[in-house]
Amino acid sequence: MKWPMECASVSSLARHCRALARSCARLSAPEAGQQLHAAAITAGLAALPMLYLPNVILHMYAACGDLLSARKVFDGIPVAYKDAADWTALIDCCSRCGSPMDSLKLFVVMRRLGVPVDDITVVSVFSICAKLGNSSVGVQLHGCTVKLGLDSCIKSRNSAMDMYIKCGLMADAKRVFYETTGRSVVSWTILLWGVAKWEGLEEAHKLFDEMPEKNEVAWMIMISRYVENGFVEAAFTLLSEMTTDFGLRFDSGSLCTLLSACTQSGDVATGRWAHAYGLRSNMDAATDVRVGTALLDMYAKCGHIDYALRVFKCMAERNVVTWNAILGGLAMHGRATTVLEMFDRMVDEVKPNDVTFTAVLSACSHAGLVDRGREVFHRLRSAYGMPPSMENYACVVDLLGRSGRLDEAEAVIRSMPMKPNEVVLGSLLGACSVHRKPELGERLVQDLIRMYPDNTEHHVLLSNMYASSGRSDKADSFRHDLREKGIRKVPGMSTMFVDGRIHRFSAGERSHPQIIDIYAMLDEMIQKLKSAGYVPDISCQILSGSGDEEAERALMCHSEKLALCFGLLGTKPGTPLYIFKNLRICRDCHSAMKFASRVYGREIVIRDRNRFHSFKHGLCSCSDYW
Repeated sequence: MKWPMECASVSSLARHCRALARSCARLSAPEAGQQLHAAAITAGLAALPMLYLPNVILHMYAACGDLLSARKVFDGIPVAYKDAADWTALIDCCSRCGSPMDSLKLFVVMRRLGVPVDDITVVSVFSICAKLGNSSVGVQLHGCTVKLGLDSCIKSRNSAMDMYIKCGLMADAKRVFYETTGRSVVSWTILLWGVAKWEGLEEAHKLFDEMPEKNEVAWMIMISRYVENGFVEAAFTLLSEMTTDFGLRFDSGSLCTLLSACTQSGDVATGRWAHAYGLRSNMDAATDVRVGTALLDMYAKCGHIDYALRVFKCMAERNVVTWNAILGGLAMHGRATTVLEMFDRMVDEVKPNDVTFTAVLSACSHAGLVDRGREVFHRLRSAYGMPPSMENYACVVDLLGRSGRLDEAEAVIRSMPMKPNEVVLGSLLGACSVHRKPELGERLVQDLIRMYPDNTEHHVLLSNMYASSGRSDKADSFRHDLREKGIRKVPGMSTMFVDGRIHRFSAGERSHPQIIDIYAMLDEMIQKLKSAGYVPDISCQILSGSGDEEAERALMCHSEKLALCFGLLGTKPGTPLYIFKNLRICRDCHSAMKFASRVYGREIVIRDRNRFHSFKHGLCSCSDYW
């Protein structure tokens, strides 16, 4: 880099360099910033802290997300020449690009050194506490802001309120809100989000009606909450009011929020409306990478993976989040071959991250591609120099466990550099259940119970393993202990989106308005399935009672079977049925769905906790490997 001829003095050179560094930060141009930094070092400017050039370069690296370079420059600046802005820049960069906990430690060091804190520092640290859910540090920080006189700043109070809400402390958040004079629309919106999350839609709507001014974010909080809870008509009423009566329009962020709500609820109808709105407003997948990514994620997780692929193919720009969304969606739908092909294309376009490898390993696991999965796992370090994440290890353990390689899976767990979590151990435990290894399963369950005593699935799985291995006395004793401790199995819940409403069914459901017709349809359906060759697998209902007849009766009332009957009654013959379940589908329901798809000539798509199952003509997309 050559300096302009007019920059004759050191001070003018430094001034010119500071201006260029700020431009690099504003344009997020780290390569140009590195060249500038090198030129400043060569010219001897970086060694003169009184020119404050190192400070500006620090801010440039922090703004560009280069934490290592920012920290190196920061450490080289003498303490006397570092102010609150410099500390805050590094704290914020560490939170975004490194470890939020490390950023809190930086703040503690800053306070110990007596560096004055300003309102920008306070807002940044409140945000970190909110991200971590660390209310203890957040409460101390709030007390600190009061003592330092920073509590009068509306941004500081809003950040404190946001921290309390995200830590679940609504009473404290409301106290801050009602003690605040000159509340802004942001203050109201933050509280609205908290009320909608923690106190329900009814209370949120009351607060929404009280708001003296409503911005697009407030409208989207209410609309998305209605969509998530299945009140689509109410959501569309608000959409109409927002766009017609108040003349407000969605921006790309609001559209992504709506699409996210559709993804969670399985409401593809509203998702299609959002898609059409984006096209009309020039916020479609071809022009906006955020909208395109949210759109394909919605289609994939609502069971329409082919639509997701179409959206992906039309996108002019794709980032790593976009690739991860399509790879994860394909993995959930059992398209392992496509995932591996697209992964090879992806690495030529963007650098993969640990989320990418989780999606690819998950695809290999669901398809039983053990050798390819091992190869992908080793590429993490060998080709990309990335240490495997906890999620990566969980996928490898699941891959090996499903294929019966339990010893190898256990060896992977022992080799982990971090302590295995519930997901890793739970993956191996599930494999023990499938492959009838109660001894290893018992050791794992005891570890899991010590680590996560309130998780009922581990207790139930161990009881089922005892029973299925012929140790019914041990199973009965264990179930008795569970009842004595008040531990109950998480109930199965299935939902369907039909005629603009979400319909929910629990196992043994009795409250649905059409429940009499549903049970009549259930009796009729079971008879047809049995005539076609279906045999109930009562081993899936071990915990329901002692007799086979009682077990079969409980088995028939599983939530997905009730949802299927409702779908058969409430939709046109031949149309696909989409069911969303909170737990893993059991073997019996999986078998029943295969027969039902052939008997009724329907495609039945079920998204359980782990993946999608698409049943057609008596077959499932998982090829009975799940």
